[in-house]
Amino acid sequence: MADRTSLEVVKEVLEKAPERSFAESIEVAVNLKELDLTVPKNRIEEEVPLPNGRGRAVKVALFGTPEMIQKTRGVADLTIAASELDEVVKDKKAAKKLASDVDFFLAEAPLMPTIGRRLGVVLGPRGKMPRPVPPGTDPTNLINAMKRSVRIRSKGNRTFHAPVGTRGMPAEQIAGNLDAVLNRIVGKLERGRSNIESVYVKSTMGPSVRLW
Repeated sequence: MADRTSLEVVKEVLEKAPERSFAESIEVAVNLKELDLTVPKNRIEEEVPLPNGRGRAVKVALFGTPEMIQKTRGVADLTIAASELDEVVKDKKAAKKLASDVDFFLAEAPLMPTIGRRLGVVLGPRGKMPRPVPPGTDPTNLINAMKRSVRIRSKGNRTFHAPVGTRGMPAEQIAGNLDAVLNRIVGKLERGRSNIESVYVKSTMGPSVRLW
């Protein structure tokens, strides 16, 4: 059977998904094959900017000096000064909530070792260690890019998922995001598409539809 287009599949997903009282995510599920996932280089760990955005708010937090925090005022959703790190670390429950609530973290590069020691146990397993930012730079453009990005992590699993939009978005926009995610994944695999067993698309609580 010939491959269907992303747009055809997304339209079917939207048609089959029952109406919900909340904005469901639209997700892609990728099943890998013929890869040794115990080898780190074979795992997928990417941040992919979506051409049409996430369809929901994405939170970005910054650890930085007062000077960098000033540059990102009104852009980052949360800023944490170096002097506030101790307070964040003291309350383990609050630190876990921070890791859960924030999608992406940035940190001024000199703070990375401290953050790694103090918060690595919370952020690391969630794949949310901060991306380092050179001292003195303005990360506004990077923050704005992150606000329309998704994180893809296969870890040691042959099957993994990634959001490509929300149900309230036009099908064409979701399909464009889906293609961007799949192109990045294919580009990172050793044998490209030959390392993919199948690809399915679904809403959070709706039935899945096969794309590949």
